[in-house]
Amino acid sequence: MFELEFEARHGEAVAVANDVCRITAANSGPFTFHGTNSYLIGSETLALIDPGPDEDAHLAALLNAIGTRKLNHIFVTHTHRDHSPLTTKLVAATGAKTYAFGPHIAARELGAGETNYLDSSADYDFMPDILVKHGDIIAGDGWSIEGVFTPGHTANHMAFSLRGTGILFSGDHVMAWATSIVAPPDGSMDAYMKSLDVLIKRDDSLYFPGHGGPIRNPDQYVRALRSHRLLRESAILSRLRKGDRTIADIVKVIYRRTDPRLHGAAALSVFAHLERLIARKLVNTDGTPSLITIYEPA
Repeated sequence: MFELEFEARHGEAVAVANDVCRITAANSGPFTFHGTNSYLIGSETLALIDPGPDEDAHLAALLNAIGTRKLNHIFVTHTHRDHSPLTTKLVAATGAKTYAFGPHIAARELGAGETNYLDSSADYDFMPDILVKHGDIIAGDGWSIEGVFTPGHTANHMAFSLRGTGILFSGDHVMAWATSIVAPPDGSMDAYMKSLDVLIKRDDSLYFPGHGGPIRNPDQYVRALRSHRLLRESAILSRLRKGDRTIADIVKVIYRRTDPRLHGAAALSVFAHLERLIARKLVNTDGTPSLITIYEPA
């Protein structure tokens, strides 16, 4: 299902479509694959999607790709620290305006005694100049971009459609190399599943994600992702019915083939599924849902 073949060519502007090039930051890791993709759109007056991490080498690569042309628009899919922090320096260098759904927010309030497990990965400093709602269209020089609100990975996640081309910049909502991390309280599995349904109803023909290579059969792929999540949900219910009562016990079994470095993220994903199952009255808990709560089938 997943495509792991990807030549990042860090720091180089790689043409991926007509008037679209990709510059991949050298921030490879277990959560970022080969690095964060930034996309430049246009020929003379440009837009950029996702400046990326606050790294001077990536800033230099972006400015080199822009060259003598004018960057007027910066779009941000979401406020994780591998996507939005370089915005400040790029705005200072270019004077571009920023566009996004909004600042970083959690999908729900913190429960009693709960911490935000992803605090260190969130960019709380980012505030766009222009707030973009679902369906808003921003026109530039020879291009127009439509906001497609896709919460789930974060509560403020926005994909962007390059109108008239079939291209969707899917951020971290849909990627070819792996499933998106959905981690409460920043993320919501229920919102994520509903956002997949939003994409299924569209007719895009090509996705450019925030990490890794393109998705050339998006309708089939998004449906497969949805099925994958439902199977994961079924596996969690099965483990509960077999006697597992904690997230740690569930992760040990259903993620036994996953890189141990990702088990923390896997636990958060199971937590997100459990929140959804509790809302659907398929799972009960002995208190406020958390990573250490005891769970049982309803």
